[in-house]
Parts: sequence; structure tokens; C-alpha cells
Amino acid sequence: MIIGRKKEIEQLHDAFKSEYSEFVAVYGRRRVGKTFLVREAFNYHFTFQHAGLAKSNMKKQLTAWKSSLKDSGLKVGTSPKNWIEAFDLLKDLIRQSSEQKKIIFIDEMPWMDTKRSEFIPALEHFWNSWASGRKDVLLVICGSATSWIINKVIKNHGGLHNRVTHKVHLKQFTLNECYQYAKSLKLGMTQKQVLECYMVMGGVPFYWSFLDRRLGLAQNIDRIFFDDDAVLNSEYDELYSSLFREPEAYVQVITTLGQKKIGMTRKELVSEGKLSENGKLTRVLEDLEYCGFIRKYCLFGKKKKDAVFQLTDFYTLFYFRFIMNNTRKDRMFWSRSIGTPMHNQWCGLAFERVCLTHVDQIKTALSIGGVMSSEAAWYSTMNKKNSATARGAQIDLLINRNDDIIDMCEMKYYTEEVVFNEEEQNKITNRMLRLKEESKTEKAVNVILITTKGLKRNAYSDMIQSVVTMEDLFKN
Repeated sequence: MIIGRKKEIEQLHDAFKSEYSEFVAVYGRRRVGKTFLVREAFNYHFTFQHAGLAKSNMKKQLTAWKSSLKDSGLKVGTSPKNWIEAFDLLKDLIRQSSEQKKIIFIDEMPWMDTKRSEFIPALEHFWNSWASGRKDVLLVICGSATSWIINKVIKNHGGLHNRVTHKVHLKQFTLNECYQYAKSLKLGMTQKQVLECYMVMGGVPFYWSFLDRRLGLAQNIDRIFFDDDAVLNSEYDELYSSLFREPEAYVQVITTLGQKKIGMTRKELVSEGKLSENGKLTRVLEDLEYCGFIRKYCLFGKKKKDAVFQLTDFYTLFYFRFIMNNTRKDRMFWSRSIGTPMHNQWCGLAFERVCLTHVDQIKTALSIGGVMSSEAAWYSTMNKKNSATARGAQIDLLINRNDDIIDMCEMKYYTEEVVFNEEEQNKITNRMLRLKEESKTEKAVNVILITTKGLKRNAYSDMIQSVVTMEDLFKN
């Protein structure tokens, strides 16, 4: 059973129903379920289905191609000598098919583009000179090496330029989808437990599939990440090396961004990460954003060139904070960390990331889903000595609305209702004053509390205009 993915399935079905041949590229983060989506969308029925071989040479790739053709019903003699011949054989298979629409699914295509194989020109020739001239071919490609899909196919400036007719970007599950998935696995998890698990794993279905319903959440996390034979023990290394052909530059950017919660400008990245300021860095940042590992956003009141890049991948953040710090190889490192200052601080940061990935749900809860808006962050850059309010200030989520209102979001992870006191009231007031003072905005500023259990009303809570709870984040 497939959970969610309604929009993506609709895209695939639209391509199938088209009266013309269509070229579909499915891309997204590793482990997010790209292959499963395509197979489920077409009920595992393909005219031709093939998957490239990892770390194999051209000869082995072509032999595997021949094997897939035979599995699909084509009588093949010797293996093709090159990719032009390989695609010619695929044409023969398509010609002999009586199906109204021939679905060609090529998975792990990046692995097929081996050194000096001339794979891309052969693919261009197959599509441009033959398949696109018919009305009955649906070519669906995907692969773990997302950067290859993006740069060699979607952004191709040669023969494949603008040839992709449908781009399906598969993103991580939302909280709601993870809750549905947990129910389908009969895990018996509450919303709070799903939220806590999401803060560790994000919405990556593959990670969630390892949860054992016989164990508690803390035991599961220990088993999956910290046990001697933990199934995701080497995931960090495999994650980036599978997505990117030259992962070193990507890991360098990720590692640098992992040092700063609010993120870094490009200039700061170059300086602190000792990176080269060139076109390669631009591509690395774009690829990481495409895959959902980082987000690019503007600081409120700043120009576009001052954009900030922020690490948002839940697993990577968890890896930096806990897995890397488990130097003693403690099999119960997570269970022993619960309740410690390190764990409590991480909970606050991880919950903020959850909120940043569920802005649509926040807007719906505030009844502003139909209002045009943009999201930004902000921190004070003013010399504190020259300011009327001397304390520093930072806001991780501002919803800048077109109806002359700015929603200033305070995100707090609490196990019970939030109780404000005078100190907390002063902090929020300071942030609001600094925001108005430095940005010189004329818009009204509303203070929004986003938390798990809600707000306990008292003498200090009146500054909060609206409260968004954990339940709101779980809504579609």
C-alpha cells in the first residue's frame, strides 16, 4: 500500500494518459521511495524495466541490459557492443509490443553512464530521433545519484535540452504521512511519538521501515543507529556518496553548515568552510537544495544576494549531534542521552526544523492558507550599543504576509503546556522591538506560538495572538 504521494501519482498518470510520447524524470533524496512510487503508480506493469548496476563497467552494464530485454520478451543474441546498439534493441522490443502505451522504466540510470561510454548521446538519439516521434512511449527514469539526473538530463544544454516533459520531485513524508505509515506498520505510535521519531529520521520512509513494533521508540533508535550491527550505522557515508559522483565538496558544505543553526551566507560558507568561490560551489548548493538537504532563504529586510543556506536534513543533523559523539560506541547512547542538556537543546532545534518543513500546515492553522506570503528568518545585525534595546535577537520563522501583517513565530518544544513568565515576555518583546527597529517595517507584527501542547493562559500570555499546536502540524 502506498502512503500519500497523490500529486506525484497524478503526474505519472497524466503522462501515461497523454496522446503523445512523454519523458519523465523522477528525482529526490536517497531512500525517499522513488522506485516504489513508480512501481506502485503503474501496478508493477512495464513494457521494459531495467536497473543500472552500481560501480560496474560498460561491458557489465550492457550485459545486464541484454538480460532485462530478455526478461521483457525480446529474443536477443549477443550483448550489444555500445549504447546505440542497446537502444536499437529497445526499439525492437517496443515495436513488437501490442500495448497501447509502452512504459519504459529505467532505474539507477546514473550508474549506466560510465566513463567514455557515450551513454548520454545514445539516450539523446533514442529519444530525439525515434521515441519522441511516436505517440505511444512513456519513458520514466530515476536514480539515487540525483545530481546526475538534474545536471545531465533536466538541465542538459545539449540534445536533451527541454526534452523532459514531466519532472517529479519526490520529497520526504509529512508528519501526517508518517503517522499513516506508522499505522500501516501497526507500530501503535501516538502523535507525540511520531513527532519525536520525525525529529530523528525526518520523513524518509526507508528509515521508518526499520521500526520494530515490539520495542519502545528509544529502544528502536538505539537499535537502528547505535547497536553493534545497526542497520543505519554507515548511512551517512553512503548517503552522500550515492547521491553525488564527487561527494567531497558536498560533504564539506554540509559539515560547514552543520556548525551554525541559523545557516550561513555564501560568503560565510566560503570563508568558514575553506571553499572555492566558483561555479562548482553554485552547482553543489543547487544540488543539495534539490535533494532537500539544505534550504535557501532570505533574511527579512535583506537583498537576494545576502541569501542564507541552512542545513535542514533531519538525519544529518541527528548524525552530527549524536552519532558522531558516540565515541565510546555505547549501544544505548540515545536512551542514556534522554533528559540531558544536550538532548533537551537538540529537541528545541529539531522541533524548529519540523515547523520549517510544515509551513503550509501552520498557515492553514492560522487561517491564512489563501493569503500570499513568503517565509524568512531574521537576526539582529545592529550594534547593540547604539540600539534602544541592547539585547540580541533572532527569529527563525517570519511569515511575511501580503495583507500588511508579519507573523513572528516562536517555536517551543515542551512536554506540557507552555507557561510564560516575565523573563520570557521580555525576550519576545525585545525580538519584536528589534525587528521593527532594524527592518523599519510598517506592517503589524503578530506573535505566533508554535508548540506541542498549547499555551497556559496567565498574566504574561496576552502578547500571543495565535497558538499552533502539534495536532495542527499533523493535518493535511
